[in-house]
Amino acid sequence: MNKCIIIAEAGVNHNGNLEMAREMVRVARECGADYVKFQTAVPELVISSIAPKAEYQEETTGKEESQLEMCRAIHLPLSDYAGLAELCRSEGIGFMSTPFDLVSIDCLAPLGMDFWKIPSGEITNLPYLRKIAHIGGRVILSTGMSTLAEVETAVKVLEDNGIPREDVILLHCTTQYPAPYASVNLRAMDALRTLNTGGVGYSDHTKGIEVSVAAAAMGACVIEKHFTLDKNLPGPDHRASLEPAELRALVDAVRHVEDALGSGVKEVADAEAPNIVVARKSIVAARDIRAGEVFTEENITVKRPGNGLSPMLWDSVIGRTASRAFPADTLITL
Repeated sequence: MNKCIIIAEAGVNHNGNLEMAREMVRVARECGADYVKFQTAVPELVISSIAPKAEYQEETTGKEESQLEMCRAIHLPLSDYAGLAELCRSEGIGFMSTPFDLVSIDCLAPLGMDFWKIPSGEITNLPYLRKIAHIGGRVILSTGMSTLAEVETAVKVLEDNGIPREDVILLHCTTQYPAPYASVNLRAMDALRTLNTGGVGYSDHTKGIEVSVAAAAMGACVIEKHFTLDKNLPGPDHRASLEPAELRALVDAVRHVEDALGSGVKEVADAEAPNIVVARKSIVAARDIRAGEVFTEENITVKRPGNGLSPMLWDSVIGRTASRAFPADTLITL
């Protein structure tokens, strides 16, 4: 990969409305994202009737309905994902969707995704990991709520069941919506790099774009960020998501950082080379100097422009004899 992959996470921010999901594909493409990603699930296969809502879900959607009831209302039927994948192809943006159960894996397998996206909650789901590994393909694995040992175990499961370690990208993540800045711990990306997978990136649940930009500056090869058409829409994830203008700003900022990182070699940049003459200095006559006069610290000085003798040669010039006259402010030559 020669550039950071930017995934615009639509998730369930379509609220179960196919036309809204289709609009999110177009918006993600217009904002410059490389992929738009959804979440595919059969709610009854993912959530039991007694599973509680997360605290942030209670804050955004209330306590009256269960987690299962909430998810039933905001998930698309499995039959909609083939059409979304086709729309992505026609719009020129990559399609991804995260499966949350084994049936959803089977639904997504024929759709030609470049990557399987495994969410943080499935990192300890052995049957799930094995099923994806047996199907094959490249994997992006989110690592929220995990220790390094748990991540290593999940990678080993994938590896032992057919997916080479170099085909797995690990995303550092803090599973909270929104994630407090103090909980982010971006330096944990360096710990993930010790597992020698195909790359390390960041799945961002903080407010704003600055943490994603910082992750890009730290060498993230993938940035994933939730977006919405409107933060005021009902649903669990809208408030912690970016609106389209913010998503566009994120994409632009990451691309600027990507350009700015460069090769790591300290050398003169093409953009600054013309300014050497303007900004650096040369040895010049401090006053009129006669031919045959000895150069001293009183009759020479250092001034711009920088296209003459370098001031680093000062000691070599002092004590030499002027071969000709040098009017004040002219470049000294030997």
